Amino acid sequence: MKGSKASMTMNKNKGTWYLMKKNYAAYLFLLPKLVLFTTFIAIPVVWAFILSFQEYKIMGGNDWVWLANYTDVFKSEAFKKALMNTTIYTLVTVPFNVITALIAASLIHSLGRFAQSFFRAAFYLPTVASMVIIAMVWRWMYNYEFGLFNYVIGWFGFESVNWLGQSNTALWAIIIMQMLIPFGVGIILYLASMSSISESLYEAATIDGANAFQKWVKITIPMLKPSTVYLVLLSTIGSFQVFTQIILMTGGGPGYATETIVHLIYKTGFRDFEFGLAAAQSVVLFFIILVISIIQYRALRHDE
Repeated sequence: MKGSKASMTMNKNKGTWYLMKKNYAAYLFLLPKLVLFTTFIAIPVVWAFILSFQEYKIMGGNDWVWLANYTDVFKSEAFKKALMNTTIYTLVTVPFNVITALIAASLIHSLGRFAQSFFRAAFYLPTVASMVIIAMVWRWMYNYEFGLFNYVIGWFGFESVNWLGQSNTALWAIIIMQMLIPFGVGIILYLASMSSISESLYEAATIDGANAFQKWVKITIPMLKPSTVYLVLLSTIGSFQVFTQIILMTGGGPGYATETIVHLIYKTGFRDFEFGLAAAQSVVLFFIILVISIIQYRALRHDE
């Protein structure tokens, strides 16, 4: 029995080696990407995990502190505040962006081919623009002295608001900015998915007397569920990694009003030079995103 298992294993290894030799050209084409992935992603991720158990010293002589960094993370009031801010940001922006992308795509899909092409480009264009440029424009609009928003509310007799300089408005100012940026990727993906829905389903619904809204609710939305799951997961991961807006517009302030996890990791590592603690925060963030992604996938997954 043992001999037969060993022979099966050997045959399997020989088969694998044969396939690798047969398809060596494909592996050669994949080699550059594999080298880049290993160098800039795989090795840094493994090193960060190892670093999270150490007190890293730039001049060498690292000390193993094991779980002490993780204990400091969970005791840190700054990390708790950053987690709360990031969670609020995610809970507001992700549903809003996905729902508005679905509505916009549904409206565009009913238009002619030329109009569809125009609106695809119009909504996707902000996605191509750098977030640095977008954040700088919004920072100007939020400016206390000469910003667009204060200029407009001044017409109605209201006093200027320090949108980014006071704790009760700073986080919501960033959230509003993100909400008003069109979710171009979501619109494009929804439009592509809508084009693949069979027209026979809508024809059958028409025969049964369903109106346009009923077709949208009973056919379009359920058939788009796989795309919705993907967009929710993608948006959630992106929201938990929000960084550019924070560092350019508020720097996490005032106080910790707009502090987010990734910005806190950046400050811990590159300002305070506590690389072990920053690595532990990164690992904690990874598991937070992993757990949330699993929950979302199981809650929203489709049979297909």
